Amino acid sequence: MKTSARNVFRGTVATYTPGSVNAEVVIDLPGGDHLVAIVSLVSATDLGLAPGREVFALVKAPWVIVLTDASDVRLSARNCLAGTVSAVEVGAVNAEVGIELPSGTIVSAIVTRDAVTELGLKPGVAATAVIKASHVILGVPK
Repeated sequence: MKTSARNVFRGTVATYTPGSVNAEVVIDLPGGDHLVAIVSLVSATDLGLAPGREVFALVKAPWVIVLTDASDVRLSARNCLAGTVSAVEVGAVNAEVGIELPSGTIVSAIVTRDAVTELGLKPGVAATAVIKASHVILGVPK
């Protein structure tokens, strides 16, 4: 599979909770992390989502919010993946930031140059990748 999404997570559906319009899908990722996705019931049915099903989750880098010092912050976003900045590549306007999770998975985020400076983002800095559950796109292997 080729995709323009910088973040492709592979995992297994841990729980599937259908609602009246949408379903909540919790995905177990390698290394013990979890990712929560909210998808329509139509999509969930079409994909055959159920516990134990292998899935991949796509998250575009601009949809990832980067936090530092998140210890006293509570957010409505369902996905807060804590790790360490592994790389920062600064461009003319924006920068790409890599956050390495304890499992070794890298989460890529696109932030402004100002955010890199204001947050002190550089390799070795503790950071959290924040992803809204509605920004997670699910797929299944054929």
